[in-house]
Amino acid sequence: MQIRSTSAEQTTEVGIKLGNACKSGTVVSLRGSLGAGKTVLAKGIAQALGISEAIVSPTFTLIQEYQGRLPLYHMDLYRLSGTDEFEMIGGEEMLYGKGVTLIEWSEKIEEMLPESTIFVDISIMPNQERVITIEGIEL
Repeated sequence: MQIRSTSAEQTTEVGIKLGNACKSGTVVSLRGSLGAGKTVLAKGIAQALGISEAIVSPTFTLIQEYQGRLPLYHMDLYRLSGTDEFEMIGGEEMLYGKGVTLIEWSEKIEEMLPESTIFVDISIMPNQERVITIEGIEL
């Protein structure tokens, strides 16, 4: 499924729809270039999970945990070198946890992702519009 977004508000709305569809154990791969809107989409997912805390990209902390109707584990693997480092920080446990796991830059651990992973790709068009492609779930 492809969705076009012309604003941060529209991207947040896509995140809300996705968050409403998430259940315990959902893993969401967020892929896109820097500034594509991955964290904006994550804010919408968090909103749907009833999380009122400010959602920020965990680029330096690697993993940020939030409590809502389900726990939310927001990971940013931009600074990781690969699967060995991911295992060292205990990331694999969160792939099979009871919450919702969002992973920015999941390409670095692609072979570790569960088969049921939802893939979200955000592309920036020349006119700055975003094309959000979602695979693995119907909204």
